[in-house]
Amino acid sequence: MLSAGHEVVVHARNQERAAALDGLVGRGAHLVVGDFTDRDAVRRIAAELNAAQPLDAVIHNAGVWSGRAVMPVNIIAPYLLTALLRGPHRLVYLSSGSHFGGRPSLDGVDWRGASAGSYADSKLFVTTLAAAVARLRPDVLSNAVDPGWVPTKMGGPGAPDDLELGHRTQEWLVSSDEPEALTTGGYWYHRRRQQPHRAVHDETFQDRLLQALAEETGTVL
Repeated sequence: MLSAGHEVVVHARNQERAAALDGLVGRGAHLVVGDFTDRDAVRRIAAELNAAQPLDAVIHNAGVWSGRAVMPVNIIAPYLLTALLRGPHRLVYLSSGSHFGGRPSLDGVDWRGASAGSYADSKLFVTTLAAAVARLRPDVLSNAVDPGWVPTKMGGPGAPDDLELGHRTQEWLVSSDEPEALTTGGYWYHRRRQQPHRAVHDETFQDRLLQALAEETGTVL
């Protein structure tokens, strides 16, 4: 994205992780730092970004595979950023093929991470959030992307998918003026629109999810 002339903001969980982004920052990227398991940190980042030049697009890329941080990072943080950030006209949420194994039930969900969360459930929720935003904000292009099982730190070195293809779709959705990229409410895999879990476009489930997240965070979308 930087090489294409875009201004880019990158995020790191803490100062130690931020050091790995020195190359991007040295090339002109802006940096925000904060732990997405901490709601106050998410709010601070949103305020910091709102005080700067408005963002044209946001890729909600942060994700946790297992443990207590799953729900705070995978769904609470992107929900809060969506509700609080002013200006973005394109939003991309990182989904996963695992979302097909998620349960469209909000009963007993531990949003605060007192116990380990379900990765599949969290990805079903964030994919549903993307669809709900597309419905409720018609002036915003909101899509979910399955990057594939790629060999990242989370995916592991034996992951069978293509690392290069893993980020191309989200970059295309936030920057291209091709007609397909200017659509909303999609679930994408390698620039092909796919059919997601049937609960994703269930408006009743969308509304229940948004209500639960609003009640949990005290912040209405």
